[in-house]
Amino acid sequence: MDHHHDPVTGSSTVDVLALVLRLALLLSTAFLAGGGLVRPPAGEVPRTRQFTLYGLGGLSALLAVLSAFAADVNVVALAGHVVLAVAVPVLARWPRAGRWASVALLALVVLETSLGGTGVEFALDSVFVAAAAVWFGFALSGPVATAAVRPGPLSITLGGLLVVAGAARFGLSGLGFDRRLVTTVFGVVVVAVVVLPVVVSGLAAVLRARAYRLGAAGVAVAFLAWSALGAIPVPPPLPVPGVPLLADEPGFPVLVSPQRPGHNVVHFPASAGDDLSAGVRGGLITKAVARPGAEGTWADVELPPGRSDLEIHRGGTTTVVQVDAGTAPGPAIAEADAPECASAALGGLVAGRADVLTACPSGALAPEDGGALVKLVEFLAVRKPSAVTLVADDSPRGVAAAKLVRETAARTGLAVRPDAGPDTALVVVSGWGPGYTAMTRAAELQRLEPTHQYGLYLAPWLLNGPIVNAVASASLPLRFDPREATAVGYAVAVGNHFGGESPTLGGFRNWLGAGGAAGDVQIFAAAQVNAMPMNPGEPHAPGMLMDRDYAGQWVPDGTIVPITAVLR
Repeated sequence: MDHHHDPVTGSSTVDVLALVLRLALLLSTAFLAGGGLVRPPAGEVPRTRQFTLYGLGGLSALLAVLSAFAADVNVVALAGHVVLAVAVPVLARWPRAGRWASVALLALVVLETSLGGTGVEFALDSVFVAAAAVWFGFALSGPVATAAVRPGPLSITLGGLLVVAGAARFGLSGLGFDRRLVTTVFGVVVVAVVVLPVVVSGLAAVLRARAYRLGAAGVAVAFLAWSALGAIPVPPPLPVPGVPLLADEPGFPVLVSPQRPGHNVVHFPASAGDDLSAGVRGGLITKAVARPGAEGTWADVELPPGRSDLEIHRGGTTTVVQVDAGTAPGPAIAEADAPECASAALGGLVAGRADVLTACPSGALAPEDGGALVKLVEFLAVRKPSAVTLVADDSPRGVAAAKLVRETAARTGLAVRPDAGPDTALVVVSGWGPGYTAMTRAAELQRLEPTHQYGLYLAPWLLNGPIVNAVASASLPLRFDPREATAVGYAVAVGNHFGGESPTLGGFRNWLGAGGAAGDVQIFAAAQVNAMPMNPGEPHAPGMLMDRDYAGQWVPDGTIVPITAVLR
C-alpha cells in the first residue's frame, strides 16, 4: 500500500505516530501472510490457528484503514490490502486459494517496505520480507514436516537469508565500522538488522525446528528495524580533519573551513538568514556577519584539536554539528582570504570529493591567470589609456600579479600609477576584500566626476557577485564562458548544495578537478540588469528578460557577455 512517505511533516509527534502505525501494520501483515503460506499438510485448520489468523486479518485491515488518516494513501492499494487481509483467514480452509491470497498480501508488504528504493534494495527487501514471513508462519503453525518441507534445515536456510540480506543492507547503508553505529538512531537500527539475524541463525543451527518460536521475537524486531530504516535520516559522513566540512544538520547548509586546529571560518548562505552565530560548545560564540566581497555571512571560530561540537545558533534554536580538526596544523590563511579559500573548497565538496585543504588560491598566481592578465594589459595597450591604475594586495598571488602587470605594461608602453584619473583604466588584482573596496570606491568616484573612462577591469578570480555588482559594469579576462553548459552546470550545482550561493572561479576549478582544461582568453563584461531602472509597468524591449530569479547565473541580478574575440 503506497503511503507516500515524507521524511518530515513538521510535527515530531505526528511523525512518530505515523511511523509506529506503519510498523505495526507491516508486522501484523507479515505475520498474517506467513500464517497463510505455512499450514498443516492435511486436515482441518486448528481452531486456535483460525482465531489467530482472523485476529491478524482484522488487525491488519484496521491498521490499513487507520493509516489513511495518518498519511497520504493510495485508495486502490488500501482497498486491495483490506480485501486480502480479510481473504487470507477466510480462505484458510482452501489451501491453494489461501496461499495465493497470502502471496499477494506478501507482495504488498514487499512493495510497502521497499517504497522509493533502488532495484538492489527492492531485491533485498523481497528476500528479507519473504524469509521473515515464512519464519512467522512456522512460528504460528508449529514446525510440521511434510514431504516437501523439512522445517529444521529450512530454519537454517531462512536464517542464512536474513543474515545475507542484513549484511548487504549494511553495505548499502553508507556507514562503516565507526562510532555512528552506536551514536545515531540509524546506526543502532542497522546493527539490529545485522546482529539479530545472526543470533537467530545461531539458534537455528542449534535448535533446528524448535528455533522458530524461540527466534520469532528476534526476527520480529529485525523486521521492524528493517522496515524503519527508510524513515530514519541517514547520518552525515564523519568529519575528516583538514577537509572542509559541508553540513546541513541545522536545516540549512553550513561550511566549516579549513577544519584544522585554530582559526576557522563558518559560512552560511544568505538564504539562511541574518540572526546566526557559531562557536565551539563551552567556548566563545561569534555572530556571523557579512564579509567584503563575499556572499552570505561568516563567523570566526577557534577549533580545538580533535573532535568537538560546533554549536550553530539561529534565533532561539541551537543545533550541533560535529567537527574533527585533528592535530596537524592547517595551511596559513590570511583573514582577508579565508572566504575565497572556503568558496574554492566548496567546489570540490559539491563535486563529491573530500580533498584535504593544503593551499588557497591566494597562495600563488596560477599560470592561466597570469596569462590572462598579460592578455588584458596588452589589450589595454592597444586602447591607449593615459595610465593603468593598479590595485593589489600583499598576498603571494597579489604581489606576483602586480609585478606581472607592471612588467607587461612597461613592455607595451603603458604607465602604471596608484591614483585614479579621467583617462585611466582601473585594474584590480587583489583578493576579494580589497577588490570589493576598490570597486565601491571607483563607483563613488565615477558618480562624482569622470574617472577611469577606459574601464574597470578585474582579475579572473574576482568574478564574484558582490564584487562585480559593486559597479554598473566591470570587465574580466576569462578562459571560459560563464554562459556555457559546464559553467552553468556548476552554478546550478553550487546553488542547489549551498542555499542559492553564487559560483566563484576557485570553486569552479575545484569542481572541474585536475582534468579541467583552460581555454583561450576573452574579455567579458559583467553588468547589472537593473543598472537602467524602468518605471513600474513600463513595457520593456522585446527579448529583454525581466525575471532574474533563475538558476545558473554567475552574476546575481546581472549578466555577463564577451566583448572581444579571443585575444591572441
